[in-house]
Amino acid sequence: MNGKFSFKSFPQSRIATFDIFSLGLLKHHVIALLEFDVTQSRKKLQDLRKQGINVSFNAWIIKVISSVLQKHPEASAYLYNKRKLIIFDDINISVLVEKKINGKRVPIPVVIEKTNGKSALEITSEIENAKNQQLTNSDIVINKQTSFSERLYYHMPGFLRRFFWKLMLGNPKIAYKKMGNAIVTSVGMIGIINGWFIHKSIHPVSFGIGSIIKKPIVIDNEIKIREILHMTILVDHDLIDGAPMVRLLNELTRLIETGEFTG
Repeated sequence: MNGKFSFKSFPQSRIATFDIFSLGLLKHHVIALLEFDVTQSRKKLQDLRKQGINVSFNAWIIKVISSVLQKHPEASAYLYNKRKLIIFDDINISVLVEKKINGKRVPIPVVIEKTNGKSALEITSEIENAKNQQLTNSDIVINKQTSFSERLYYHMPGFLRRFFWKLMLGNPKIAYKKMGNAIVTSVGMIGIINGWFIHKSIHPVSFGIGSIIKKPIVIDNEIKIREILHMTILVDHDLIDGAPMVRLLNELTRLIETGEFTG
C-alpha cells in the first residue's frame, strides 16, 4: 500500500544555491573555525544605541572585515591567470538578505560596494534599505539590474547554468562587479547554536557568522563569563599562503575583540 505524500515547490533562487555549492566544492578553500570574545565590542555598540546611533552587529562586522581585507589584499583577489592575481582597490562585500518572494522567504544577495570607505552606520543603512526593497522572482542580486541572459539562467539545464557561472568566474572584472570580492553570511545569527556551520562559497574569501554564546574564559588566570562569537572563514589557498593567512586572522581577531570602528 502506497503511503501518503505531498510535493513542495521551492523558489527559483534556490537553483543558484545548488550551482554555487557545486562550484564551491572545486575551490581550494582553507577552513578556519574561530571564536572571538565580543563582550567589549557589543558593550560599545550598546553604548552607541543609548546615544541614538543604531549600528547593527553584522554591519559592524562587515566594516571590520573590509578593513582587514584592505590590509591583506591578496585574500580578496581573483586569479587573473596562472601567474597573476588581480587585486581591486575597493572591498565589495556580498551579504545575504532574507526576502519574501511569492509568499516564501528566500536569501538574496546584495553587494555592499566600497565597504572600506564606509562607516558601520552607513553599511547598516544599506542593509536595511535592501531588506525593504521589493523584488520579483526573476531578480538575482539586489540593486543589480538583471540582464536578459541572467533571466534565462533559471530555465537552463544544470550543465549550462554551471557553465554560465564558470564563464563569469573566469572573468574577474565581471565577477567583481556582480558579486564583489568577499561574502558574509549570517545563518548562525538566526538562532542560538553552540558550534559552527561549514558553508561553501565561490568567493575568494568567505565569512560565516555564527551564534554568540556565553562561555567561561580564562582571563589573567581567572575564569570569567564572556560573550563568544563563532565564525567560519574560508580562504582560498590559491591566493594566499599560510603565514600571511595567519597574520590576516590575527588582525581580524584584534579588531573584533577590541571593538574597532564602533566610535
